[in-house]
Amino acid sequence: MKKHLWGVDLGGTKIEGIILVRDSGETLIRKRIPTEADQGYRHILSQINKLIDLLIEETGIHPEAIGFSTPGTLDPGSQTMKNCNTTCMNGQTMKKDLEELLNVRVELANDANCFALAEATMGIVPEKYPDAKVVFGVIMGTGVGGGVVVNGKLITGKHGIAGEWGHNILEDDGVDCYCGKQGCNENIFSGKALEKYYTKISGEKRSLKEVVQRYREGTDPHATATMKRLFHSFGRAIHYIINVLDPDVVVLGGGVSNIDEVYDEGVKEIENYIFNNRKVETVFLKPKLGDSAGVFGAVELVR
Repeated sequence: MKKHLWGVDLGGTKIEGIILVRDSGETLIRKRIPTEADQGYRHILSQINKLIDLLIEETGIHPEAIGFSTPGTLDPGSQTMKNCNTTCMNGQTMKKDLEELLNVRVELANDANCFALAEATMGIVPEKYPDAKVVFGVIMGTGVGGGVVVNGKLITGKHGIAGEWGHNILEDDGVDCYCGKQGCNENIFSGKALEKYYTKISGEKRSLKEVVQRYREGTDPHATATMKRLFHSFGRAIHYIINVLDPDVVVLGGGVSNIDEVYDEGVKEIENYIFNNRKVETVFLKPKLGDSAGVFGAVELVR
């Protein structure tokens, strides 16, 4: 049995590696280096190799397997990367390339899946609801994504896109999305989408933090309209997940999840759509692990 567990969170700007002691869960070492993604796919691989070498050099421990949280998905059929916002990774045989480069078994999952897995197994769910069997992890930040965990195991699906609710269509005549569709969840209630909506109706450019503050002060009708759009669209979008999966717990991550009213006004909106006589018993929780969820989720891939 492996004594140590290795995980890497591959982000657009930084790559973080971690080694845990398997039995105790103690963090032996964590280290970050820049991704430098603008220099291309092969340079990203070299940066990953550099990070692994640094971890080996500082600990004397060699990995037997490494889990990776990635900004995209490994297609189960073609074994190439897709849906990566670090676009130079799309179409690349990343799992194969990493296994050849590092000479170890590699497991990949996208960042939303790793967030869900970490919070379901090591984060807020075992702390608050240890008997939860089905967990849906939500990312609502610059983009919108999600992941499904059942009995502590990640569900990825036939196409590797299980939980990817960010590109479900909510408005048929909505804003054009980079994915080729219109009116995706991501283009309605991500942080960037809400800021754009506020600018559209007010003619002024403000950060989401400012919009939320003005909404709470009750002095800006455009801020109120923007927040009502968030609550309504979130409730309508998440009810589809609840109707299909009926999770015990939904964990919300990303910047938008820090808006306390989402847990009240947003969840209340679900009553208008849920197939359960307007009764919502799903538990909605804030995450525990913060920006560490990616790297801890990566570790769980090889446990």
